[in-house]
Amino acid sequence: MGSDRYLPFLPIILNWIQQTLDAHAHERRAVSSFNFPRLPHYFSEGLLNTASVVPSDRLPVPPLSALGLPKFADFESQPARGITYRDTYFLWRADATDESVHFHELVHVVQWQVLGPRDFLLLYAAGLAESGYLDCRLEAMAYDISADPTLAIRCTQWRRKFGNRPWR
Repeated sequence: MGSDRYLPFLPIILNWIQQTLDAHAHERRAVSSFNFPRLPHYFSEGLLNTASVVPSDRLPVPPLSALGLPKFADFESQPARGITYRDTYFLWRADATDESVHFHELVHVVQWQVLGPRDFLLLYAAGLAESGYLDCRLEAMAYDISADPTLAIRCTQWRRKFGNRPWR
């Protein structure tokens, strides 16, 4: 995989993610606490109870360019509505009641679960470097599933059939 060049940065980024999650642990809310009407049709009760949301005034983004990855400077400053780390995502406070934003970020939670932190970050980094944000494979998948939620059902069926094997 062409993403191997990012392997040396993984421990630093994973540590940054864990520190960020720890620093905001007291602000986390279960997705289920928002009582969205449509999410339970596409995501399991277990996922909605264990995935967390942190409404925020600032989305935490790792300082990738400061770590020696200047290629990702655009990612650091893009006007995203949310960002997901493992089973937790951060949203702008103004977007906290927008079910469609939660849907999109929940797709990323599932991607983190299926791929695991290492493969998720490597695949995401490779996609950003090769194609940019919107055409990054993991983002494109999240946008496609958000546009056609029946894809979420098919992904769940695929996962049941094939397990947690990453696609490559």
